[in-house]
Amino acid sequence: MLSGWGLLTVWRLTPEFGLRQTLWLALSGTVLALGLRWPSILSFLRRYKYLWLTASILLTALTLLAGINPLGAGPRLWLGCCGVYFQPSEPLKLTLIVYLAAYFAAKLQPTSPRRPSAVPPPGFLSLLAPTLIMAGLALALLVVQRDLGTATILLFLYAVVVYTATGRWEVLLSSAAVVAVTGIAGYFLFDVVRLRIEAWLNPWLDPSGRSYQIVQSLLAVANGGLFGRGLGLGSPGLVPLSHSDFAFAALSEENGLLGAVGLLGLLALLAARGLRVALLADDPYRRYLAAGLTAYLLGQSLLIIGGNLRLLPLTGVTLPFVSYGGSSLLTVFVSLLILMHLSAPPAACCPSAGQAPLSPYVAWHHDNKALLRLGAFLLGGIVAASLAAGWWALYRGPALLTRTDNARRAIADRYVRRGALLDRHNTPLVETTGSPGNLIRRSLYPPLGPTLGYTHPVYGQSGLEASLDAYLRGLKGYPALRVWWHHLLYGQPPPGLDVRLSLDLDLQRVADAALGEHSGAIVLLNAQTGEILAISSHPYFDANTLDGRWAELIQDETSPLFDRAVLGEYPVGAAMGPLLWGAVRAREVLPLASPDAVSILEEQLGAENVSSLYQRLGLFTAPAIRLPTGAGRSDVQYGVRASPLQVALAVAALSAQGTRPAPLLVSAVHTPQAGWVLLPSLGQPAPILPAGAVNETLALLTDENSPTWSFVSTIPAKRDQPVTWFVGGTLPDWQGAPLALAVLLEADNAALAFEIGQTVLQAAIH
Repeated sequence: MLSGWGLLTVWRLTPEFGLRQTLWLALSGTVLALGLRWPSILSFLRRYKYLWLTASILLTALTLLAGINPLGAGPRLWLGCCGVYFQPSEPLKLTLIVYLAAYFAAKLQPTSPRRPSAVPPPGFLSLLAPTLIMAGLALALLVVQRDLGTATILLFLYAVVVYTATGRWEVLLSSAAVVAVTGIAGYFLFDVVRLRIEAWLNPWLDPSGRSYQIVQSLLAVANGGLFGRGLGLGSPGLVPLSHSDFAFAALSEENGLLGAVGLLGLLALLAARGLRVALLADDPYRRYLAAGLTAYLLGQSLLIIGGNLRLLPLTGVTLPFVSYGGSSLLTVFVSLLILMHLSAPPAACCPSAGQAPLSPYVAWHHDNKALLRLGAFLLGGIVAASLAAGWWALYRGPALLTRTDNARRAIADRYVRRGALLDRHNTPLVETTGSPGNLIRRSLYPPLGPTLGYTHPVYGQSGLEASLDAYLRGLKGYPALRVWWHHLLYGQPPPGLDVRLSLDLDLQRVADAALGEHSGAIVLLNAQTGEILAISSHPYFDANTLDGRWAELIQDETSPLFDRAVLGEYPVGAAMGPLLWGAVRAREVLPLASPDAVSILEEQLGAENVSSLYQRLGLFTAPAIRLPTGAGRSDVQYGVRASPLQVALAVAALSAQGTRPAPLLVSAVHTPQAGWVLLPSLGQPAPILPAGAVNETLALLTDENSPTWSFVSTIPAKRDQPVTWFVGGTLPDWQGAPLALAVLLEADNAALAFEIGQTVLQAAIH
């Protein structure tokens, strides 16, 4: 079943390799069938133990001179030509087990019917010396080849057989120490080891680079969930080498947690049968051989599965019976052949009526602690792998699947229509066009790029495309049962939902035209409801051209990807003068635009009252608008620094009778059940100034022949570039919707800021 399951997966992922694997499976099956007719194979292997191991070592050493890699790059661990390749390190594992089992069976003879001699007269080290030489030579070759995964397996097998034969814990501790020391040395000596250990310890540090394989493996397990995507469905091919090193991840995505646990259950059954063969063996050779082969099949399986699940550092070994690899498949089938011969002991082992009872050796093996401990260790590994699979598939799965580097989201975007972003009049700003399988996301108004953001299969997401992804992707706004049903049947969410913004495209065009090529930002909002009517950040980027301009955009010193309106932190300086004036309720005229005016007003208020005022104005709090925003801060050199959005909300208190509104950018979502559903503001309005103080302040700022007020201030350059603020809005007696405006120019140009501000204000009130 394991072989068929693996063959199905390889054919599905890489048909060319599927054909090769089929031929190797046919050869392996033939060897198994013919080998079962060779009753003396066990004694034949035992008699020539040195020959088999020496031949395997020599073949492995030959790869140093004549080795090749079928892929054309990477370690040259194979021998062969004409499209047929063989990896000598695979049978090396088998021959090492045969050699160790035969050697210890010859050296450790039972001294009584009930108990063998654990330590022969020559001493323990003398007993191990020949094995250390042979195994050390094999390990040295593998280390030189940088085949550290196979080297780890060989060391594990050596420790298992020696411990099974002698019962000495020192062997296990020494082997663990060797692995630790080798791992530390490899970390500093070999780049591949260092990269794999770092990817194991913190795969999220570089998920698209050196940790790409393990992150994609975890995403595959998460995408499988409980029931899996189904045979032939899902995207396991996104995981590099999913047909070999990451076969378990591919199986988990298609068959889910239930399939992963089922595969682990088959391995547990294999372990139980192999250890039973060892326990029932009628001589030490059979016992050690069965234990070693079982440890080989299960140990290698747990090593690669643990790497797929981030339980262990990743190693380049195959999953026995399942992964693509002819050398591995043939070796494990020969191992299976030997286990089958071992499970058919002489008639004396299995008495029936009229037959002799079990030998004393068999009775003693039923109580062998070493084998039971080995079984507990392997079972513990299977349980740990099952728990880890459940952790990634169920507990961490939902969070992993929403990662922007999950390429399955991009695949779904090509087949499932993503919701549109609309302005307040339902005019599309961003929409998806095309037919399923060829859907394309298009921005219809590029100047809003920094705010609307982008969703891209390579560069991820930003702006509203990121913060509203759950609605736009159809993961939110539907009944939970429908979302689950679509995920179960198709592995994709239902069609995305359209989202309406508070933006007015006509006013947005005016703001962008007024700002033009100048670096800065504009925020125009309804001072009473907090609805953002226009929001500009220049320079901007066109989300439709990311493929061709990404390198240029991220290197551009003007930072077109940066949303200055909501994330920029600029010194506010005298821009807060009108609000400070209102706070002190001063009747005499002060030069509000003077650099000293703010200091005079702050001194009259007192440091504690000024800090409280700025807190209530929201200059130290990130505005809640369903979009990543800056929180502002206090700078030693410049004082308070805030974003244009924060400043616009603060000065809105002057146009709204002293109350700072709660901002609103995302106003509604179109659901299939209830139509347009309003989305409330995430914050609450905050009273700032009494109406009398507001009127007194606006009396000083009123524009002639216009129902508006305005104020311009410049903060000279210190260590940053100079900035100029224009703040303004409508007067309390204005009959239309109260408006507030903040214009930020990254330049010392009060006249230009005033011109831009008046242009936008006049367009908004007419």
